[in-house]
Amino acid sequence: MAILSTPRSAVQLASKGTPVREHVFRTALIASLVVALVFMVALLSYVFVEGWPRLDSRLWENMPSVRNPDIAGAQSAITGTLWVISLTGLFTLPTGIAAAIYLEEYADKTRWYNRVIELNIQNLAGIPSIVYGILGLGIIARTLGLGFSVITASLTLGLLVLPIVIIASREAIRAVPPSIREGSLALGATQWQTISRQVLPASIPGIATGSILALSRAIGEAAPLLMLGAVSFIRFNPDGIFASYTVLPIQIFNWISQSREGFHVLAAAAIVVLLVILLLMNSVAIWLRNRYQKRW
Repeated sequence: MAILSTPRSAVQLASKGTPVREHVFRTALIASLVVALVFMVALLSYVFVEGWPRLDSRLWENMPSVRNPDIAGAQSAITGTLWVISLTGLFTLPTGIAAAIYLEEYADKTRWYNRVIELNIQNLAGIPSIVYGILGLGIIARTLGLGFSVITASLTLGLLVLPIVIIASREAIRAVPPSIREGSLALGATQWQTISRQVLPASIPGIATGSILALSRAIGEAAPLLMLGAVSFIRFNPDGIFASYTVLPIQIFNWISQSREGFHVLAAAAIVVLLVILLLMNSVAIWLRNRYQKRW
């Protein structure tokens, strides 16, 4: 009995210590979450209350004005934002997903150049956005001669979020169990048939979620676009990929810089519109994840 009681006592002592550590860790996590939620609610409440007087149809129906904040709107900025983010997705998503498929399904991990590619992708994901703005200014705008246009902004933001799309897509593809691939190949399917009919459909939730979250980051970027000549005051909507443009972050920055209180109210209202667009994009990501997610 003495021999049996010794392990039992050790287990009891361990069980007494473990819940305390778990309780402290859980309390710290909850406290961090509460602090983040408090600051987020305070910020959103302030912005919503400040911009409430101008949250009406004038905001998205009228063009900007430098003299009268009562009639000023953000139609050109909203339209420019939709133009830029749509082209960014068009350029980035096919490239990022194709790169992820190559790195996960075809690339030989023992080859030095594949390891260099993976290392560079991870490093590029952490580079400040202003560096991409300088890159876009020097190469896309001037060397390629595309100028300060919608396509220049889209390509630059595409380069900014491309590493994020690749990493998210690789993680989604990697999450598909190897048995799915092995079963498909055992039944006589080619490697591409296995990828296109089994792996990609199963990884759609993760790819879609990561891609939309990457575009959500791009839609809020202002630093690269300041380098690329995004106009702070423009009274027309872009009519093509080579047209001049402005976006909501630039328009908000312009209104905040004004001294009149009416423009500050406009800036708060535009922030609410930008947040609504971001929430809609994130809601689509959540819906896609829940709609197509599979439990393995």
